[in-house]
Amino acid sequence: MPALDGLKVVDLTRVLAGPFCTMLLGDMGADVIKVEEPEHGDDSRGWAPFIADGWSSYFIGVNRNKRSLALNLKSPDGPEVLRRLAKWADVIVENFRPGALERLGVGYAQLSALNSRLIFASVTGYGHTGPRSDLAGYDPVLQAEAGLMSITGPADGPPSRVGVAMTDYLAGQFMFSSILLALRDRDRTGSGQAIDIALFDSILATMTLPAGIYFATGRKPGRIGNRHPSIAPCETFRVLDGDVMVCAGNPRLWLQFCEAIGRPELPEDPRFISNTTRLEHRSTLADIVESAIARWTVDRLLERLEARGVPCGRVRSIDEALADPQVAARGMVVTMPHAELGSVSMIGNPMVLAGSPASYRLPPPGLGEHSAMILGELGYTPDDIARITAHA
Repeated sequence: MPALDGLKVVDLTRVLAGPFCTMLLGDMGADVIKVEEPEHGDDSRGWAPFIADGWSSYFIGVNRNKRSLALNLKSPDGPEVLRRLAKWADVIVENFRPGALERLGVGYAQLSALNSRLIFASVTGYGHTGPRSDLAGYDPVLQAEAGLMSITGPADGPPSRVGVAMTDYLAGQFMFSSILLALRDRDRTGSGQAIDIALFDSILATMTLPAGIYFATGRKPGRIGNRHPSIAPCETFRVLDGDVMVCAGNPRLWLQFCEAIGRPELPEDPRFISNTTRLEHRSTLADIVESAIARWTVDRLLERLEARGVPCGRVRSIDEALADPQVAARGMVVTMPHAELGSVSMIGNPMVLAGSPASYRLPPPGLGEHSAMILGELGYTPDDIARITAHA
């Protein structure tokens, strides 16, 4: 049985950070009710590309294992429905601007007065405190603001953003972890609490290495492309038919790397005798390495490196990565039956628990697909349900 079986979650979030968090909760067994604006639903429902009319690949990727309730929180019935949900729920997850839910009478203080065990998790751009707390946050902006772009990209090129919305995925994961911590604390105290996750904090938390360099030296790290700032060789090398990423991260691997490329004498060269000296002469070292392997294929280089236990991998496209037998062996692509689409495929849950694994029960829902069911479970009569859904 999934580890979070029986946990009741209300998801008021849109787009990515919150939906990713609640999908993880749903994968682990939680009953997740996704509350959506009735006319268009989650913003990402309208974002291309589309698998079919009305079905966005973006939305599908982070919204399995949820039931959808279409609810206008500004309608006469909306806040009261949410109050009933708060009495039912263990966890509410939201990503409204600070103060927005309070103005509707359904903020943390108001809802926790109805359910003292409620865990109320918020994710915003900059958090609920500080001079920037009223600003919206989007991943590209946060990557820029947190300094990530300044260290990403080739040394002679402009700052670059990471190719996926890392800020949102990190914030979603931090919120998932924080909810589990709050549940553990509730087991001890009997009380719920508020959780305040900021996209800015989440991406800044990943900057420990460049920040450490700055704290230690006063020097701002720059862009070094695919090279590691503290290890050499740890970078991509070009061969006849592609690029290979190699990381010789300790003295033993350095020796094995030199044997693999047919240059066993390199460790005796004073320029390359330690990691520190290799960092000082890394461009010269890269030229020597690429000269040694220039006429090899990717397969040949990988075969030699893997035979000697050197961490390495070909630089692949997403289709090549998904075709790796390791993906299937680890269950990292999930295909679920879907009433309208026949089936949908998405990336699986990476958390492997031997005794309580992830469970894929519900495909991503249509907008308001479960409204009548959920309202009935909350005790509303058929007439009530008709009135509430009419306002939706």
